[in-house]
Amino acid sequence: MFSKLLMLFLLMRHVASSSDYDFIYNGFRGANISLDGSAKIASNGLLLLTNSSSQKGHAFYPNPLHFKPSHGKTRSFSVNFVFAIMLRYPNVRSTGIVFVISPSKEFPGGELGQYWGIFNPKNIRNSSNHIVAIELDTALDPDFLDINDNHVGVDINGLVSIISAPAAYFSNMNGRLKNLNLVSGEPMHVWVEYNSVQNQLNVTLSPINLPKPDRPLFSSSVNLSSVVLDDMYIGFSSSTKSAPASHYILGWSFKMNGQAQDLDPWHLPKLPRIGPKKKSKLLTIGLPVIVIFFTLTAISAIGLIVRRKIKFAEVVEDWEHEYETHRFSYKDLFMATTGFTEKELLGVGGFGRVYRGVLSASKVEVAVKRISHDSRQGMREFISEIMSLGRLRHRNLVQLLGYCRRKKELLLVYDFMPNGSLDKFLFGHRKSLLSWNQRFLIIKGVASGLLYLHEEWEQVVLHRDIKASNVLLDSEMNGRLGDFGLARLYDRGTDPQTTHMVGTYGYIAPELTRTGKATTSADVFAFGTFMLEVACGKRPIDPRSSADEGILVKWVSECWRRGTILAAADPKLGHDYEVEEMELVLKLGLLCSHSLSFARPSMRQVMQFLERDAPFPYLTSDGLAAAILSVGHYKAPDDLRLLYPSLEQGFSSTISVQESVLSGGR
Repeated sequence: MFSKLLMLFLLMRHVASSSDYDFIYNGFRGANISLDGSAKIASNGLLLLTNSSSQKGHAFYPNPLHFKPSHGKTRSFSVNFVFAIMLRYPNVRSTGIVFVISPSKEFPGGELGQYWGIFNPKNIRNSSNHIVAIELDTALDPDFLDINDNHVGVDINGLVSIISAPAAYFSNMNGRLKNLNLVSGEPMHVWVEYNSVQNQLNVTLSPINLPKPDRPLFSSSVNLSSVVLDDMYIGFSSSTKSAPASHYILGWSFKMNGQAQDLDPWHLPKLPRIGPKKKSKLLTIGLPVIVIFFTLTAISAIGLIVRRKIKFAEVVEDWEHEYETHRFSYKDLFMATTGFTEKELLGVGGFGRVYRGVLSASKVEVAVKRISHDSRQGMREFISEIMSLGRLRHRNLVQLLGYCRRKKELLLVYDFMPNGSLDKFLFGHRKSLLSWNQRFLIIKGVASGLLYLHEEWEQVVLHRDIKASNVLLDSEMNGRLGDFGLARLYDRGTDPQTTHMVGTYGYIAPELTRTGKATTSADVFAFGTFMLEVACGKRPIDPRSSADEGILVKWVSECWRRGTILAAADPKLGHDYEVEEMELVLKLGLLCSHSLSFARPSMRQVMQFLERDAPFPYLTSDGLAAAILSVGHYKAPDDLRLLYPSLEQGFSSTISVQESVLSGGR
């Protein structure tokens, strides 16, 4: 009978111990601990996980603990331990220590460094790991979203913490948060407590010479029942890669379903001394070091200031002070475009590169165009004209905000147009398609802006580079004429002076090849080509097209001659357009693109036709010129038919001429 009672007592004790298991190690001399890798127990009882570079060490309680009863919910538990981390070289960071709850105490695939000797690149996000880790991390790894190189975190099945905080503790004296340096070489106390009823995990830190803080460093609401298996091992792991460090555990206490016993700081093993005993040599060593340090600091500061001045140096001459309100600092534009990085690049044109930027002071989005130049010739006149153009105000013009000069660069600052240039919608590979209504409104908007430049501003402005790529779309898809890099201004009642011919292949009026004199009529010619470009969805000159369709103006005139002018409409539109509007745009485009300058309408007449304020004259291919003269705006010799060749000959192809924005006349 007595033997049966004894067996029952031992069985009940075993059940109680398996559910409420606890142990305590004030030092590890003679302790039964499973060691792996570089882990070892020193003669004084210190548990050493690593002591050099390229090492990994594991130290685990030898037997698995039963974390789940029959109903399958993880039991509450409490852990506290004392650790210390000593760097071999104070300025070279290494990895820290991690407390682990794992199905196994062996990790053959664990890699060094940031993988803690437990994980590897293939299993860091695997839910089948069933690993809970409390990391004392002393290395910053952005790949795993580390907050800094001195933090505490909770990891579930991987290396990205579900919660983390900088290493610190809350003082029991005043409740203030005080920082801790995990690699100070001083022993520190850690408490990890899990409440299975509230599904709450608390982690607390403090220096070893202070009692446990009343307030934990952080609390995390987490249910470990889906992570922890019935039987799990507990222990520590650390690994080093290139930076050597020593990772120590001085004491360890654990209890299931209760509060772990307190460690006794007076009975914990002592940490070894690193290097020789410090001697006071303030005058012989400290003072010279301080002097050298401050000298080098001063030199570095001066060098930094000089480099920054060189980096952001600008060219400013006396005559520019009158444009001071329109001038941006290079530093502001550099910061706005994050250093003119490729990710902010909007496009590359014949005269420079354009970047998106956000001005730090006003938070306004801008487009910054960088133009290279090799000489100062004509720069004053150019800046004067640029600033004059900066006073243009029209809803269909891109606003020029100002400029900056630096070394061999000129930077122009414009309003930012979020939808980019029109040609990307016409010829790019965008999924969105411009409807006919949108295209017609864009044509009218650009025409309105061009009328403002020719007739409504205080001076006559010749744009000289009208094309789809220079028409930008704002947030509401309104067309705005931009890029005034080739524009010229002259007073009303005077004639523009002969200048070098500039422009883009396919848009240059024929008379410019003979006289080089820019006029409003030359802008009308380019606008006519632009209208055909928008309506037909074709470029003015396309070498890849057939001979019949290679020159857009010639092809549209042939369609008109055959009585099938609507065949020139962009096939992407199908039949989804207003027939009268399409015919008007195609015929008006041909009229504006006439080879004889005096046969083209003015922009005011163009607007009247587009707005239906004036009836568009009935035209035939041979009667085109005579019809436009009937509007009464132009005068011509008596024998018109001798002056007007056939339409096919009248719409000649253009030549390719592009020059530097500063090297010649504009």
